[in-house]
Amino acid sequence: MSHEHDHDHEHEHEEMDVITLTLEDDSELDCAVIGIFPFEEKDYIALLPLKGDEVDEDASVLIYEYTELEDEELELIFIEDEDYFNRVADEFESLYAEDVEDQGE
Repeated sequence: MSHEHDHDHEHEHEEMDVITLTLEDDSELDCAVIGIFPFEEKDYIALLPLKGDEVDEDASVLIYEYTELEDEELELIFIEDEDYFNRVADEFESLYAEDVEDQGE
């Protein structure tokens, strides 16, 4: 099965923001930043894991509560409440559905 990708839309392979997550087992995972969006007076960040320098097409979007600390450090907070996470994920999908559909064409 081949995957063809049309590059007529704006897709920033080389200029995407990348965040490296440190996982519970101390391994690291590079992720592309899809977007930052507000929901119920907090900011959230949507990330997509990378395989090498490319977006992992088979990976799920990761969503975290997002806070900017002093000195440009980022704090990502895992959303533990499943119902609340689903509401945040629905907000993400409503904001970025067009972008996700563009990537699928």
